Amino acid sequence: MQKIMLLGKNGQVGWELQRTLAPLGKVVALGRKELELEDEKGIRKNIRDVAPDVIVNAAAYTAVDRAEEEPEKAGLVNSVAPGVLAEEAGRLNAWLIHYSTDYVFDGTKDTPYTEEDPVSPINVYGKTKLQGEQNIRSAGAHHLILRTCWVYGLRGKNFLLTMRRLAKEKEELRVVDDQVGCPTWCRMIAEATAQILSQIKCREDQVSGIYHLCAGGQTTWYGFAGAIFENVFAPEDSRARLTPIPSSEFKTPAARPAYSVLNCDKLRETFGISLPDWEQTLKLVLETG
Repeated sequence: MQKIMLLGKNGQVGWELQRTLAPLGKVVALGRKELELEDEKGIRKNIRDVAPDVIVNAAAYTAVDRAEEEPEKAGLVNSVAPGVLAEEAGRLNAWLIHYSTDYVFDGTKDTPYTEEDPVSPINVYGKTKLQGEQNIRSAGAHHLILRTCWVYGLRGKNFLLTMRRLAKEKEELRVVDDQVGCPTWCRMIAEATAQILSQIKCREDQVSGIYHLCAGGQTTWYGFAGAIFENVFAPEDSRARLTPIPSSEFKTPAARPAYSVLNCDKLRETFGISLPDWEQTLKLVLETG
């Protein structure tokens, strides 16, 4: 029975992975209390003690705006740590599965980004995640880098939960309507990861590389908010009024790409996996919770 080491067990994706990975082997799940990714020596010691067959890294520094003020801390978690994980995975001949982001792109395209498109992040978070990708690839271990987009779920901090809370507190919500992406349920990411993991052991390094993993379709933050309201509140319920605004009216410390929709054809062609449309998925999420 293979041994799977999961990092970031309390995050949105990590929480779901504890369930989806369980049928595939013995899962050793660690959170920040057990292992800080800023601690290189701790990372190496934990991996050597566990000696896993697979490392799944669902941990990251995800505070996009705060990263502008803490680039060194973001870099340790998002850039340095993934490289260390890859080095240790290579030492054990283990697989590393790591999650990256649509924010490695600058958002200047108007068609979905493929894995071969040039990367050019426009904020510290995206730059540190890209460096993490590069450090993994240069380490030479068996690896899968799964780029995802606009992750949300029913726990933690995310757009869905923020909108549901603010709708009860505000009379008006002004939401950006000129940033386009793919809202992706964390549970779908975890389930797809398990499906991928069930295939890679027999295919070895033929499938190593970067893959895009996100829901189908696309929308803006305003469109996402509207769909949340439509599915959460009955028409007669009082709720905040949604107003679309341009990014220029919602200043944030970190710039965001205007367009970061991901093309997931490579994932479908390689593993036979394709996530449902984001609207269909959102309805399922809200029925679940």
